[in-house]
Amino acid sequence: MKTRRTVLCFLFLLQGIIASAQGSVASPGCEPTAKLLPVLWHQHAAEYRALCYQAFNLATWKLEALKKPAKKSKPYAIITDIDETILDNSYYEAQNIKEGKEFSSASWKQWTDRAAATPVPGALEFLQQAKRKGIAIFYISNRDTSEVKSTVRNLQQFNMPDAQADHLLFMSSKSSKEERRQQVMATYEVVMLLGDNLNDFASFFEKKSVVDRNAETDNQRAEWGKRFIVLPNALYGEWENALYTYERGLTAEQKCIRLRSNLKGIE
Repeated sequence: MKTRRTVLCFLFLLQGIIASAQGSVASPGCEPTAKLLPVLWHQHAAEYRALCYQAFNLATWKLEALKKPAKKSKPYAIITDIDETILDNSYYEAQNIKEGKEFSSASWKQWTDRAAATPVPGALEFLQQAKRKGIAIFYISNRDTSEVKSTVRNLQQFNMPDAQADHLLFMSSKSSKEERRQQVMATYEVVMLLGDNLNDFASFFEKKSVVDRNAETDNQRAEWGKRFIVLPNALYGEWENALYTYERGLTAEQKCIRLRSNLKGIE
């Protein structure tokens, strides 16, 4: 009997050691990914919401300081990006993590067809206030032109102003937004641009290295919070592409190596 109890105790002890060891290893389906923390930050951090409200509060103050346009001058307009600037698509990113999938044009189209994105904190109130002041809103996005109808539906369900096809300038061939910005500027005085990506503001940020993007950001320091209003986005963007030196088709392992190589540690 004593021997049996000894054996049972040993088995229980062994089971506990194994369970403890297993607990120190990520459970199946819970392997960390590069986007796990950014998506969780985006969806749950009060700091993210605070940054969004801060951006739109600043934009609102700038609106209030605007003088009415002279009779013979162009009417005012605001140009805004859509994704992660006024609409939150973190649900799509979260679902990809859950299913162990990467971004694809097909799955993105399925997502936008749902018209299920929600307003970024503070975006709706700001745009509606701008519209009440008689300012036209133009949405310049690199969503495909085939996504215009579903995007209009998504914007309209939240009563976003000027949510109509002729105010949505989507990508047909070029990813650069400069020509589309100039199209608006031909008939309107653009008093403000909103975006989560530096390419949303000017062409001189496009396809630049990390060093050059930072240098140009410093050169434009007077515009930030004045004419250029930036929204936080740690999910994706040109900042990430710049770290990969704009190479396409990298594997997950290659991306990981590139990202780690860019870490700045203690010298």
